[in-house]
This record gives sequence, structure tokens and C-alpha cells, in this order.
Amino acid sequence: MRRSIIKTENLVKTYGNNKVKTHALKGVSMAIPEGAFSCIIGPSGHGKSTLLHMIGGLDKPTEGSVYIDFTNITELKDSKLSELRGKKIGFVFQFFNLLQNLTALENIQTAMMFNKTSPITQKVKAAELLELVGLSDKTDAKPSELSGGQQQRISIARALANDPDILLMDEPTGNLDSESEDEVLNHIFKIHKAGKTVVIVTHNNELAKKAEILFEIKDGKLKS
Repeated sequence: MRRSIIKTENLVKTYGNNKVKTHALKGVSMAIPEGAFSCIIGPSGHGKSTLLHMIGGLDKPTEGSVYIDFTNITELKDSKLSELRGKKIGFVFQFFNLLQNLTALENIQTAMMFNKTSPITQKVKAAELLELVGLSDKTDAKPSELSGGQQQRISIARALANDPDILLMDEPTGNLDSESEDEVLNHIFKIHKAGKTVVIVTHNNELAKKAEILFEIKDGKLKS
């Protein structure tokens, strides 16, 4: 039986003040085994992205706990949380979040700078990751010179730069045409087969059908 690399206990997230409150999450408990391919689905505005942000330590719950590899990240100080994210978690978002003034290679390198990786190692690793996502011929291209699918593949390569155990993806194909979507999905599946734990928020039913574990959220609660 695989150990749970991600676990949440009674997650509650409330926004607003005493007069006007929005309950984004209402007691969400879940466990994701190491190496699993999981999808989080549900209507827009019902807590999917909020849950992903809690798992990744990008936001803190109002109540409850998040464990990454048995560490309760909700109790960590900001510096320790940033350190854990840098080592354990890679993020991929719908709108790529690439730096427009940097090349493909340099965008991937940025993820390694925060871990104080030497410049030479950064370049070598970034070049290897470009090859992994099939873009070794785009080393010097800037985001404006790349298609949406290519930009997303660069963002996936950047997410892998520090060899994290976990990849968290928020609608990674939501801003792509069908051809680009297929390209990106093929690379996501390849990465999962290499042993990464992948968690994806998606509205893509075909993608959701391929998940080992499917979590459905409605009104801030996990449906049983």
C-alpha cells in the first residue's frame, strides 16, 4: 500500500469579515498516495483552485491542516514553507506565468535560482528539461515567439527544475487549442509515468477519466 504524500484534515477556508463571509472550503479531508495521478473537478467557483492552493502552501486555511510528506505545512513559518515548496512542489498554472523578457532557457533557470543552484548547473538542467518537453530548438525563444502549447510546456519544464516529488496543476490545458492541449497532456502523462505525484484541477472530462483518483468538489465540500 502506497503512503500518502498529500493529506488534508478538515480544511476550512473563509474569506471576508463578520458581516460578509464567503466559505470557499467546508471541512475538506483527502489523501493522495505517492505517485498517484489525481484530478479535482467541480463547477467554477466551488473551491477547486482554493484547495489546490492550500495543498501547495500558497494560501493558509482558516481551520484544518495540510500534510506534505508527513510535515504539517500549516504550522511552518514562511521561510520554511518556501523552502519546502521549492524542494517538494512544482506548480503549473493556466496562464503560463512566464517572464516575457527572458528566453525559454532563462525562464526554466529562474526556478533554480531560489535554491541557489550554480549558474552552470542551471543551464545544463534547463537544457535537459527543454529536451524532455520537446523544445530543445527553442532555447533562445521568448514567450511572445512561442505558441500557447509551447509556453505551457516551458512552464511544465520550469515546474520540474528542482525535481519535485509533487506537481500541482491548475487548469493546465484550459487556455489551449485542441492540438496544443494534446501536446501538453502527452507530456503530463509522460512525467507521471516517470514517478511524479500529479494533482490537476480541470474541467476537461477526458482528462478526468484518466485519473487514478477523482475528487469532486461542490459548494466547498468533497462529494462522496
